[in-house]
Amino acid sequence: MTTSVAPRSNEAPAGAGRRTGGADGSPSAPARRVRKGTDVRTRVEIAVLAGPAVIMFVGFVILPVALAAYYGFYKWQGYGAPVDFVGLQNYTVIFTDPDFRAVLWHNLFIVIGSLVVQGPIAIVLALLLNQRIRGRGLIRVLIFLPYVISEVIVGTGWSLMLQSSGALNDLLQSIGLGGLRNDWLSNPDIALWTLLGIISWKYIGFAVILFLAGLQSIPEELFEAAQLDGASYWQIQRRITLPLLGPTLRIWAFLSIIGSLQLFDLVYIIWGQYIASTAGTSTMATYMVGNGRLSGNYGYGNAVAVVIFLISLVVALVYQRFVLRRDTAGALTEKSDR
Repeated sequence: MTTSVAPRSNEAPAGAGRRTGGADGSPSAPARRVRKGTDVRTRVEIAVLAGPAVIMFVGFVILPVALAAYYGFYKWQGYGAPVDFVGLQNYTVIFTDPDFRAVLWHNLFIVIGSLVVQGPIAIVLALLLNQRIRGRGLIRVLIFLPYVISEVIVGTGWSLMLQSSGALNDLLQSIGLGGLRNDWLSNPDIALWTLLGIISWKYIGFAVILFLAGLQSIPEELFEAAQLDGASYWQIQRRITLPLLGPTLRIWAFLSIIGSLQLFDLVYIIWGQYIASTAGTSTMATYMVGNGRLSGNYGYGNAVAVVIFLISLVVALVYQRFVLRRDTAGALTEKSDR
């Protein structure tokens, strides 16, 4: 005869007597210790990973800017401790100097010219190279090649070709266009346009590669749907491609503007420290070097450096506030409530 034992209804489930939190539902002490240990470990990891970058940024960006601002208040020869305090005199000279206003206009011309010339050409080339054509990879490499060539090589090569007896004038003469021969580097009427052409040749490859990367992120389904609806090629580019390529275009424009404001190397290599001012191609950076280090007035040069930094900073902040706002708004999220 078998007997069965009915389960007792008042028997508590296993583990029911253990409490995982306080009376008010708050985490227990072990849980708090685990969370605290995790937070400390996370902070240590962030400090270890971001620490070297922060140290480099402070040492090579923040500290030099602070020292430049300090030396800008002195008439300093570049050695020893600065003792000849002149206050805002250096900055007063900068903004009243007609030469500085001239170089500021040169930089503005390069900024606008780079956007107007490089942008449309780079978009057209990117659209063409985004198609399935023979030799597409080789063409991409050839377009991008000038960007990776050293500025010294580019400047030296163009300065030799554009001289009065250089290769360009000889080519024009040989094909019967001798009337177009010109002094491309020293003629103030065209020297700045020559600089714009060289800059466009060198940096347009970067814009093309950047736009190609943006085109690759656009889904093919959008183009196929537009074609099924009867849209033409140019309607697709105008209605779909360019709007979706907008974030990439705005980032490229920002990089182009900041680079044009700080242009130095190509001007200094091609025109040198003296010809640039007479040819009308000097920039704020070459003005800083010529009136600072080369003139033995390092205090004034540091003041010019601060002015260039402030101009670039204001332009960057305004651009981010009014142009990049739509791109950065979705990237920033508020911290969720716990």
